[in-house]
Amino acid sequence: MPQLSIHAPFGALTFSEDDGALVAVDWGWGRDQEETPLLVRVREQMHEYLDGERRNFDLPIRPVFGSAYQQRVWATLASIPCGQTWTYSAVADRAGGSARSVAAAARRNPLPIVIPCHRAVAARGLGGYCEGQGLDTKRYLIQLEARPA
Repeated sequence: MPQLSIHAPFGALTFSEDDGALVAVDWGWGRDQEETPLLVRVREQMHEYLDGERRNFDLPIRPVFGSAYQQRVWATLASIPCGQTWTYSAVADRAGGSARSVAAAARRNPLPIVIPCHRAVAARGLGGYCEGQGLDTKRYLIQLEARPA
């Protein structure tokens, strides 16, 4: 499976491709690096996003695992407009389940940032974030998106 890594302000990110689609975004530097046309496009779009020049990703994605419910939650998270946050309860209103089940599905998101689970927040604050540097990364991403493009 081809992988390509980049340095980001909150740590290294590694993107994995399978059969022409982005299937995973992982924290940390991948061992093997391979530039495919798709992964080069992912890298370019991620750099544009991190530079505040891109609001949305235009990439073929295919999460390779996840229950039907998790897939529904991830699709709902992907529909949150850049620069906005929704509570876990608001996501649950659209995807079904509860705020707690939405948070659990968000934790299993295989494409963080691209599927913006950082845009889901708790009713009384940020909630959790298990990627990168935790809440500092979530705060960074929310603040990045709050700036005008």
